[in-house]
Amino acid sequence: MARTGVSPLRIASLIPSATEIAFALGLDEQVVGVTFECDFPPDPREGRAILVGGLDTHGLDASAIDALVRSKVASGELLYTLDEERFRAVDPDVVLTQDLCRVCALPSGEVEQAMQQLGCRATVLTLDPHSVSEVLDTIMAVGEACSALGPAQALVANLQARIEAVRQDVEGLTRPRVFVLEWPDPPFVAGHWVPELVDIAGGDAVLAQPGGRSVPTTWADVAAADPDVVIVASCGFDLEGSLQHAHELADQLPERAAVWCIDANGLVVRPGPRLVDGIETIAALLHGVRSVNPTKAVRFR
Repeated sequence: MARTGVSPLRIASLIPSATEIAFALGLDEQVVGVTFECDFPPDPREGRAILVGGLDTHGLDASAIDALVRSKVASGELLYTLDEERFRAVDPDVVLTQDLCRVCALPSGEVEQAMQQLGCRATVLTLDPHSVSEVLDTIMAVGEACSALGPAQALVANLQARIEAVRQDVEGLTRPRVFVLEWPDPPFVAGHWVPELVDIAGGDAVLAQPGGRSVPTTWADVAAADPDVVIVASCGFDLEGSLQHAHELADQLPERAAVWCIDANGLVVRPGPRLVDGIETIAALLHGVRSVNPTKAVRFR
């Protein structure tokens, strides 16, 4: 619900994708609090309250991170924490949060419980897209909730036009079989909107369930799927992290497949405007219809 009045809305973004959406809509001066993971556009943490903290995984390899997360989830512990004192201090009018994945961000239920305890009456907007169209819908929802419907309509129209341009570029081309690796150890098949990104870009995503959750698999199943292309897109990591994981997995990756590493955070795992950058990048590496930005994707082999 948009608020009317003279003073601008104060926005608390509790997920990186919402921060990216808010900035893309020109709402950056109204964003008063973000999370420790918000890093785009650089640097949204500058001069803003850090409202959400999380696990310290520095120095841990992928297997150790997975084990830590699983143990925390099994014991019912939160992976992310809300700084209630800072939250009270910024006194937001709109809170942008999610329930899509408790491994990726603070669940909205925890936010609402804290708000009740603090007596906060902010509007809570929960963003839980599972498809590309739903991601575009969340942009519109943020625009409506934050009195930026015009900018949201313009942004969505631009993103839709870019998506349609890619569809036309790859129409009629041979569609390679593509495996998108979202986590290296154990291997996870990328779900939610990622298979659709591959489809729009002119590929067929193997082992994936469009709109479904990311799920673990085995390297034997990956080999049996016989992908033409493997895209290493490690959730929570940039290009450097995905490259490191590819080096660690070199003996496991299907021999005949071309292997690409990409900036997962910047292109595929955060449900915001940059997913369209991801579609364009995947189309480029699959079909050469555009040039590949070397800061976002590189061929491993």
